[in-house]
Amino acid sequence: MFVLYLSSMSDARKQLSDPKVDRVVETGRGLGIEVTPVTFDEDTRTAADAARKVGCDVAQIVKSLVFEAEGRPVLLLVSGANRVDLTKGAAAAGVEALDKADADAARSATGFSIGATPPFGHATSIPVFMDADLLAFDEVWAAAGRPDSVFRVNPKKLQEATGAPVVDLTA
Repeated sequence: MFVLYLSSMSDARKQLSDPKVDRVVETGRGLGIEVTPVTFDEDTRTAADAARKVGCDVAQIVKSLVFEAEGRPVLLLVSGANRVDLTKGAAAAGVEALDKADADAARSATGFSIGATPPFGHATSIPVFMDADLLAFDEVWAAAGRPDSVFRVNPKKLQEATGAPVVDLTA
């Protein structure tokens, strides 16, 4: 399997992918989503980094944020322009409070590092909730399993594939 490797959107070459990216591609295929990873020469760990590299608005970046909800992981898919309102997130998850998962807990739940967590293809079954603001776009960009890799997806298809309830998560 190959991924598209870019230093910018206009400078591309192919390279062999790694197992984490392959897992995202294969899971996407099983969910009916065509995942074509774009890999950059530098990490895109923040929404601003990813938006700059892709050439899109930061609001079109999907932040996959792992939280702890009464000891269980919860994944929030949030627009890159938004901050999460923890009270709204907790209400969506049906718990009293959410706490940000630390790096070890996030990796244990998803199989991916913070900044590389995709919206699907996780190591465990995790409830997923989607920020309503992502649906304002025809396409959004999500992490593809590595801190230097992303993929383009229609947010409505992403929501359908993940089964994520669409909720207001914005602070």
